[in-house]
Amino acid sequence: MLSLLKIKNIALIDELSVEFAAGLNLLTGETGSGKSIIVDSLGALTGERVSSDLIKEGEEKARIEGLFLIKASADLHELFYESGVELEDADEIDLIVRRDLSSTGRNRIFVNNQLVTQTFLKKIGVILGEIHGQGEQALLFNPANHLVILDSYSRTQTLREKIAKKYREMKNVRKELEDLREDESQKLELMDYMQFQIDEIKKANVEIGEDEALEEEKKRLNNVEKLSKLTDESYAILYENEDAIVGNLEKIIRRIDELSEYDSSFAEYKEGLDTAQAVLEDLAFAVRDFGGSVEFSPERLEEIETRLAELSRLKRKYGGSLQNVVWNLEESIERIERYSTAEEREKELAEKLEKLRQEYIQIAQKLHHKRAKSAKKFEKEIEKNLKAVALEKAKFVVKFETPSSSELKNAESDKSFTSKGIDKVEFYFSANPGQSPKPLAKVASGGEASRLMLILKTVAGINYPEKSVVFDEVDAGIGGRVAEAVGLKLKELSKTQQVLCVTHQPQVASLADHHFTVEKISKGKKTIVNVRELNEAEQIEEIARMLAGEKITDAARQNAREMLGMTG
Repeated sequence: MLSLLKIKNIALIDELSVEFAAGLNLLTGETGSGKSIIVDSLGALTGERVSSDLIKEGEEKARIEGLFLIKASADLHELFYESGVELEDADEIDLIVRRDLSSTGRNRIFVNNQLVTQTFLKKIGVILGEIHGQGEQALLFNPANHLVILDSYSRTQTLREKIAKKYREMKNVRKELEDLREDESQKLELMDYMQFQIDEIKKANVEIGEDEALEEEKKRLNNVEKLSKLTDESYAILYENEDAIVGNLEKIIRRIDELSEYDSSFAEYKEGLDTAQAVLEDLAFAVRDFGGSVEFSPERLEEIETRLAELSRLKRKYGGSLQNVVWNLEESIERIERYSTAEEREKELAEKLEKLRQEYIQIAQKLHHKRAKSAKKFEKEIEKNLKAVALEKAKFVVKFETPSSSELKNAESDKSFTSKGIDKVEFYFSANPGQSPKPLAKVASGGEASRLMLILKTVAGINYPEKSVVFDEVDAGIGGRVAEAVGLKLKELSKTQQVLCVTHQPQVASLADHHFTVEKISKGKKTIVNVRELNEAEQIEEIARMLAGEKITDAARQNAREMLGMTG
């Protein structure tokens, strides 16, 4: 849901901040007042392309910002994770989307202050909002979405989940089977190569961490003289000199023992001093023994250099670390074993795939029958509702493209299998009598498509509570009873998700939960656009203006009161 929209230096807008709420949010205003700027700004926040030409004349920079409140979901978290964008872990999430425009063309997009791409914004834009206006009918004109709309009406969720699961199982088995059916000569060559790798790594007898241990030993051998000097000096300071630390510590311990006879508080230091003495003595002997063991060996150094060179070669060849070398050995052994039993495994997988295929077809046909049965009822309900919104003669048809039972016996039909079943569905439409229904994208105008989308959403029960849906002049070219019918449909939809609508119809405006007016104001030589929410008295005046025009009459005001009174 869109909670807040802020616009700065866009077109005629200096600076604007509008708070929206749940339910039906209506924007009204005279023609040319700037309502389209608001819709375009919302489109920018859902991923639409924005031109620097939108920047207010005389300004270098502009900004569009929106605060969206959405419910967390696995899909949303996965989308953010895959794109490397952080997302808070909460049931409800505040998303701040910001688009900064520059006259130099260096435009930037931020989501919760994290720089993102337009591709990412377009992906989350589908979750944030939907805009239906003149020429913005991508969702409705794309046949890929028609099946989703029909399934929402048909209540096929359970079957859809089953078919999707079965499709994934088939896909995984088919992939494994295809891997097994590689060209036999290639398989043999691969087995020979893997066997060579196995022999090479086994012969090298690699141990994880061996290279680090050898590097340390090499470092010691290359610094024998320095190590001998350090150990001799350390042993002398700790134990051998007249003023050695261990000897002095013994003296201190004796004196502290005497002090504790006179003051018991010194006794508590006895244990710590004894521990320190034991540690220092142990360190002294360890340093002495290490110094005695250090000796330069050209032969050992050469052995280490040779072994490190061999390990380095293996690391370069097999993934950069000894861990990867060992993993490569294990994987090669496993693949050799798989190939050795390939024939048996291939037969097993082929049988499993055929079983899954038959199960898939069974579910797909059930799904098809449910869709086909619902489609007839769906067509009638859509046409009935279209009559109420000035499309009395409209025809609406759901066209299916589905393989027959005999075609499904042929493996070629597998090309039609998808995670949604075997049906391809497309909506056909005709607004005029005597004109046969054709694909929506070819015959529906922007206004017709907006009204059709509104009907589809309410009839099919498609709603996403967290998503804002925007209708730009869905009621264009209608009035009276028809406008009221459109308003009631918008009101019905607003019960399940936030609706923002630009309208010129008083019948629609009177149904608003929140009524905003868009005004163009002249200040000296400047013209600016302002948006504000109306109180009850202002709402009466605005609806009266919509009814009467420029000269508002008392009769128009009374009519406006009656219209608002009818809504509650």
